[in-house]
Amino acid sequence: MALLASAAVSHSASAQTCEASTGPQPPAVVELYTSEGCSSCPPADRWLSGLKEQDGVVALAFHVSYWDHLGWLDRFATPQTTARQHQIKAALGGRYVYTPQVVLNGQDHRNWPGQTAQQLPRLPAAQAPGLRLRREGHQVTAHIAASSGQLAGYWAVLRDGLSSRVTRGENAGEHLKHDHVVGLYRPVPAWSAAQAHSVQLDLPAAASGLRVAFVVTDSGGNRPVQALVLRCS
Repeated sequence: MALLASAAVSHSASAQTCEASTGPQPPAVVELYTSEGCSSCPPADRWLSGLKEQDGVVALAFHVSYWDHLGWLDRFATPQTTARQHQIKAALGGRYVYTPQVVLNGQDHRNWPGQTAQQLPRLPAAQAPGLRLRREGHQVTAHIAASSGQLAGYWAVLRDGLSSRVTRGENAGEHLKHDHVVGLYRPVPAWSAAQAHSVQLDLPAAASGLRVAFVVTDSGGNRPVQALVLRCS
């Protein structure tokens, strides 16, 4: 089932406009915590590359920096994406962070090898608010329908088709390829879900062709309840 209930794209000389909305069935949300300095991570990276949003999955690759001391600096890792994993560790009561770690719908998921997108459980529809994303030029707005309780969320700007020829560390000599890489991660503070809510993201000038995801979470920012990815073609 397609994630998008509707989508429209238009172009002009001054701005690009497109929008998308969630359908009746929310996707599965897969967060992969990975590093180019980790020798066991390439199989997980390849697995994540095979997950496509049109198959009902929002896939996100969070590169972390704590393997950089082995001699290879992962250029896709940021302090923010690394902090995200530590936040998830605390929320799940974990004793340590590790790579590759797959977090499926907010829970640690170790049975990912060999799983297809169709085998990954979706988020519960009963808990998922409606979500619409609209881009006008370099500004993206997320419109979240009213539901109940408190919600939070995060933006993730995704990059695909990336590669690195690693010359040092555990993966020295490897040519690594990546998709769904979170190049920009921005948490959104909690709000009362009793009323519809809107949040905005200003994209960098070089964001043409990149996909933009918004993930609605519980009030702590940890467990996803809805997600959508927007790409202006």
